[in-house]
Amino acid sequence: MPTEQTASSHDTPALRCIGLTRWFGDTLAVDRVDLSVPRGSLTALLGPSGCGKTTVLRMVAGLLDPDEGRIEIDGTLVTGPGVALPPERRNVGMVFQDYALFPHLNVARNVGYGLRRLTRHERNDRVDSALRLVGMDHLGARLPTALSGGQQQRVALARALAPEPDLILLDEPFSNLDASLRATVREEVRAILRAADQTAVFVTHDQEEALSLADHVAVMDHGRVHQVADPQTLYSQPATRFVAEFVGEADVLPGTRAGRYLVDTPIGRLPTDRALRAGEVTVVVRPESLALRRADDGGGVVTALSYFGHDQLVTVEVPGGYELRSRRGPGLDLQRGDRVRLEVVGPVVAFDHESDSPATLASDGVPA
Repeated sequence: MPTEQTASSHDTPALRCIGLTRWFGDTLAVDRVDLSVPRGSLTALLGPSGCGKTTVLRMVAGLLDPDEGRIEIDGTLVTGPGVALPPERRNVGMVFQDYALFPHLNVARNVGYGLRRLTRHERNDRVDSALRLVGMDHLGARLPTALSGGQQQRVALARALAPEPDLILLDEPFSNLDASLRATVREEVRAILRAADQTAVFVTHDQEEALSLADHVAVMDHGRVHQVADPQTLYSQPATRFVAEFVGEADVLPGTRAGRYLVDTPIGRLPTDRALRAGEVTVVVRPESLALRRADDGGGVVTALSYFGHDQLVTVEVPGGYELRSRRGPGLDLQRGDRVRLEVVGPVVAFDHESDSPATLASDGVPA
């Protein structure tokens, strides 16, 4: 069992949370969360507001105590039965949503604020190294109020990196930036963390941010982790209906099992990616998998078009009053009121109608 004295190894996760639980009065904010973060990786905690992701981050940082569970950082037990290390002993760097820079200290002094135990020479070397890493070494004498939002973000990251932590935690790190800056700053932050060979966990409610930035994404809702996976697996093989609908664009249809790998839906019989259990199911259709073709005898009617230049999103009403979206190229060959035939390209994912779990069978035929 890991203790404070446990030596780390290359295979030891940078962060391991086991059964984390936290109540706020009668509200269960975090419900038995398990999470393992590999060294050198970038992991996103993704979910809607109030799902518990920031509470998890604050417990890892030592700013909140869990009611149950364990936290290990670099193989060291920092929270658990009889153990509750304070934040300053966890060797964790934190980047807050509002950056929390001291407005009366210049950039260099902000970055060096947490290095007071080092000699002046060592502290100056660390500050210089951190500022070079984030491309701010020429602005060390400037006050934070004279910096742009993106520059303040990099100073906050340099301050977190300067103590050479085992783990960096970022709480909604891009939410204060203008939309035009977000994509650029995201790429800068990822490049900086990669250059530093740093393990990081960041909280976000923005699915595009999580999918484009992270190596692994943990999707949370109502205090629970629904799935932890790489972005492609998360999108193509969602573990629950909530993940399917929250990550990316998705429309759902009712369905009935028509065979081991077939389901009948309002738009016809569709193949599934895995064998189905008997019974009623819910089918997830992604807009990019739905092809449309104008046809007078088509079963769908175009009800709306949203044009974005590089592509368009076409909304179609199908039998039963259900609406599906199709993401298509920039050619405007359809208009409202057109009848269309629909074709779903590739197999679909189906979920049990009565629960949130995949309506599939394991390889041995036993319900998954």
